[in-house]
Amino acid sequence: MMPPSKVETTAEHISDTMTEEELDDLPYDAEMSLFEHLEELRQRIFYALIAIVIGVAVCFVIVKPIVQLLEIPAQGVKFLQLAPGEYFFVSLKVAGYSGLLVASPFVLFQIIQFVLPGLTRRERRLLAPIVLGSSVLFFVGLAFAYIALIPAALNFFINYGADVVEQLWSIDKYFEFVLLLMFSTGLAFQVPIIQLLLGILGIVSSGQMLSGWRAVVLGSAVLGAVLTPSTDPLTQSLLAGAVLGLYFSGIGLVKLTGK
Repeated sequence: MMPPSKVETTAEHISDTMTEEELDDLPYDAEMSLFEHLEELRQRIFYALIAIVIGVAVCFVIVKPIVQLLEIPAQGVKFLQLAPGEYFFVSLKVAGYSGLLVASPFVLFQIIQFVLPGLTRRERRLLAPIVLGSSVLFFVGLAFAYIALIPAALNFFINYGADVVEQLWSIDKYFEFVLLLMFSTGLAFQVPIIQLLLGILGIVSSGQMLSGWRAVVLGSAVLGAVLTPSTDPLTQSLLAGAVLGLYFSGIGLVKLTGK
């Protein structure tokens, strides 16, 4: 068998280079004016707001089962309405958070449709796994808060004053605590996605992430204290431990990408 000639080797190199160039090309390189961009942005925002309004309205209609579901972790506690209309405003708050959650896939779709024309083929390949991973982690964070963080915090508060005070809680304060803790935990669970983006963009390598583990331990403790509306150490430790686990998982993901 004859060895490949210089011409053939050069042709193969050009072919590989062209493949890389094609990955960095815009599939739909259509120029739009600033007015057209603003008009499309206005349209996408309008559609997203309509979806949110519909989601909130639907959740307000079925708000009673949602409220009962969120009350489950507070077994043995009696809720009081301390002001006229307090439960009504709580219902609006719960419907607002729930409606935003229900409408979030459509809102995310509108955001993707707006930014998609400006992405290269290489970036489009990364878009689907990043969006899917971010969505899954957010809902896992909600479930983790509902199953682990909220019961732990409530048990701490109930047991701490069980022999001194009767557990009669304001329904407004309770739902403010629960909703804030759930959504802040969902946001905290985005740590691996942020790490993956930083690694792919070449801003931080997996080795640099691992070398800064001491600062991350301190940062996770501070994050647990800031994001949890309660002051009990158990809830803060649970969230800080979850963030640490996610951080080291994120290092593994970045390592798998070769960064």
